[in-house]
Amino acid sequence: MSNAFTTTTLHVATGGRETVHDLTDDCAAFLRRAAAGRSGLLNVFVPHATAGVAVLETGAGSDDDLLAALHTLLPADNRWQHRHGSPGHGRDHVLPALVAPHATLPVVDGELTLGTWQSVCLVDTNKDNPDRQVRLSFLG
Repeated sequence: MSNAFTTTTLHVATGGRETVHDLTDDCAAFLRRAAAGRSGLLNVFVPHATAGVAVLETGAGSDDDLLAALHTLLPADNRWQHRHGSPGHGRDHVLPALVAPHATLPVVDGELTLGTWQSVCLVDTNKDNPDRQVRLSFLG
């Protein structure tokens, strides 16, 4: 494989709870190896039907605000036609329509070019699956 494309898979344990898990440090570590100072694109992808990737501020309450907003938009009750797993699990299968399972981000000189308060995050509302994979791919 050409060094213009490099990929790896992260394994993230979410602990069986709803979470916004910051992946920014993992992305930076991957780019130090994969980009080696080059510019290009980082793609972050979760191969799950019940998780997504978001770019947002964390640590100041925005991550909790996102989970609260998702509870308002996608209540964990029995209204969902998709009905296996824990009560309200059908909402988890609608999540990727609102929080996409991927993000493509610019890399300049080997560095992820996020805004000052932006972080790359795994968004996981599925309490039934505590083990997640995140595919990081660099093209440059």
